[in-house]
Amino acid sequence: MRRVIVGTAGHIDHGKTRLVEALTGIDCDRWEEEKRRGITIDIGFAHLVEGDLQIGFVDVPGHERFLHNALAGLGGIRVMLLVVAADEGVKPQTREHLAVCDLLAIPAGIVALTKSDLAPEERRAEVRAEVAELLAATRFAGAEVVAVSSQSGDGIAQLRRRLAELGGRHAQALDPRRPARLPVDRAFHVKGRGLVVTGTLTAGALGVGDVLDVAPAGGRARVRGVQVHGADRERAEAGERVALQLAGIEAEAVPRGTQLAAPGGVEPGRAWLAECHLLPEAPKAIRGSTQVRVHLYSAEIVGRLRPLAGPLAPGATGLVEIRLAQPLAAVRGDRFIVRRPSPATTLGGGRVLDPHWHRRRGSELATALQELAGGVEAALAFWTEEAGEGGARTADLAVRLGWTREACEAALAELAAAQKIVRLPAGQGQDARWLTGRAFRRIERRARKVLGDYFAAHRMQDGMPRAQAVAAILPGRGAEIAAAHLRWLGERKVLAVHGDKVALPGRSADLTGGESKLAAAILAAYEAAGLTPPPPSEVRAGLGAKAQILDGVVRHLLERKKLSRLPGGLLIATSAVDALRRELEASASDVVGIPEFKERYGLSRKWAIPLLEHLDSIGATRRVGNERQILRGRTPDKEEPR
Repeated sequence: MRRVIVGTAGHIDHGKTRLVEALTGIDCDRWEEEKRRGITIDIGFAHLVEGDLQIGFVDVPGHERFLHNALAGLGGIRVMLLVVAADEGVKPQTREHLAVCDLLAIPAGIVALTKSDLAPEERRAEVRAEVAELLAATRFAGAEVVAVSSQSGDGIAQLRRRLAELGGRHAQALDPRRPARLPVDRAFHVKGRGLVVTGTLTAGALGVGDVLDVAPAGGRARVRGVQVHGADRERAEAGERVALQLAGIEAEAVPRGTQLAAPGGVEPGRAWLAECHLLPEAPKAIRGSTQVRVHLYSAEIVGRLRPLAGPLAPGATGLVEIRLAQPLAAVRGDRFIVRRPSPATTLGGGRVLDPHWHRRRGSELATALQELAGGVEAALAFWTEEAGEGGARTADLAVRLGWTREACEAALAELAAAQKIVRLPAGQGQDARWLTGRAFRRIERRARKVLGDYFAAHRMQDGMPRAQAVAAILPGRGAEIAAAHLRWLGERKVLAVHGDKVALPGRSADLTGGESKLAAAILAAYEAAGLTPPPPSEVRAGLGAKAQILDGVVRHLLERKKLSRLPGGLLIATSAVDALRRELEASASDVVGIPEFKERYGLSRKWAIPLLEHLDSIGATRRVGNERQILRGRTPDKEEPR
């Protein structure tokens, strides 16, 4: 079954509701006040089936006071049914409704010349000419005009056929790239069913059991039931008028303007970059930040509109920034209308280019405007560049674009294949990130400089501490995915990661001849001292070495496990620790206490306690109360941290 939504448009009392009833047999006026006053106040709904085409009707009020209600119903329609009374001709709301439909880029339109039985042929010809002239400046130029009478039925069958033909050509196909999205236009309780919401399913498909995000209120709702035009269904698709029975949420959380979407499908924001067309009949040019009422699908929110490239004159199109008073979910490509709050007048409308815009200046602004005014590929590349060294997540780009994660991933993969961006696989539990080549090259250059500078200053070091390297190489958002960046830099042979150290590939920390002699002398001094070695200052004084050089050589000996550092910073020859370990393992006792340990090896408490704690740390002993259990059969130095 193909699907299409038709929306009425036109001046009050031109017969829109009666025409829909004549076409479908359904009276769209559901309020007692509407029936009593004989005018439509809020949007109404009807439907009919022509062959394999399901046509849904959204009937909108024609009175200027209720245009905000009309705008709530016009989003998502595929065919405009412009209604003009033959006896009255084009009126103010005829023009305004037509302008709105044109701004919303509704794909097709047809005109019903109603009350044709009340006007002579000459008058009908005048109105036809008037309508043709009105349509000429819009996307609906040349639209067919069908004369009808809802009272007598003349022309109704012909109009129904024409609507079916036009609707069939513009039936909404299910776009697999777009997740389910339902702007809510009504929410109410039904006895025995609970909370029910209605709206036009603008994208995707949903069914019983689905869980939907609620925006902007937050939280989630579960679909307990689906109806399309009063009939129970397991599933509904884009282009259908839908009623959903929901669980897990209260009516207060889903007022008109709320959007229900597949999980992660939309994200509310408060600032847009948009392309906006100002109507020729707009009162004046917009020069600075101007208060407006923004209409997007069924939502209506106060905001401020600011042109970004000089004044926006009546009849002109330009790029604007729109800042909203409250969060609103939008995606790239959404169509919107802006009106002046008082006196209420439609100013213009356009399409969202970036639903999560942030203010920029100078060349940065010029670049953003140029890239985001282009196609999807340019927008994705720009957003990826904007994400910087932290990279852009597929899910974040998808919600900005209004696509499913899978569709966005495929588009990004094409950009990567064209070498415009690079995919950086992240660690376990993290999304992959996308970065531009420029971001990668910045990181690569910085890594080479940071490591080069470090090893120039610390020539005898085996590696730069990992935490220090990350802080210097990835000072911004890139630190969020440091492991992925280091892995990538390692694959590019920019650096090498060895445990908690980062080094240059193939780098050797060999000592010079003089340094080798100094290292041998230092090691000999500590080995000769056994379990009670001298402090470094005494060794330095005895050898006559400079402090900086001696410290570097000591670090070199520590890294190569020739020396060991005890708790408290004391240094000892590793050979002395190994000999002590072997002696303990060879002893007849399984435990040793502190007094016995001190006496056996002639140690003061200053040396005995750090030595025992070090033996604990390398797995030679285990503390049990005030004694140490001797552990045998462990390979020396395997567990020893340096």
